Amino acid sequence: MGYPLVILLCVGLLHQTTRAVLMDKLADQKICGDAECSYVLSMATVLDDFISPDCRFLNLRKGQVVYVYSKLIAAEGAGVFWSGSIYSERYVDQMGVIGYFPATVVKETQRFTENTVKIQTTVSSLNSFMQHFF
Repeated sequence: MGYPLVILLCVGLLHQTTRAVLMDKLADQKICGDAECSYVLSMATVLDDFISPDCRFLNLRKGQVVYVYSKLIAAEGAGVFWSGSIYSERYVDQMGVIGYFPATVVKETQRFTENTVKIQTTVSSLNSFMQHFF
């Protein structure tokens, strides 16, 4: 293969067009334990496997323990989602990953606080970046 063909091939591989998929907000408000949603509200056990539809969600396996940091307040006709993270010795690769999951696939087993605050949700900085440049 000649050098011009190799260079053309490399340029073609490096010059790919990228399209962003803008994702809608899941809710306008959420319930948290504090204004930054940094305190754990509760602990829940996963009742059924859940495969995430996109990068905002967690993949869950039956029996896992999830720490819940916020509960989205669903708009009429929308699903109820919570955000949290998985902590488990068995699934070390997923520890500390925070994401959303349907409240229907977990059972809340322990509440850590009854004092909650209702705050507005925000669009992620990635979505803001994508809307600004694309």
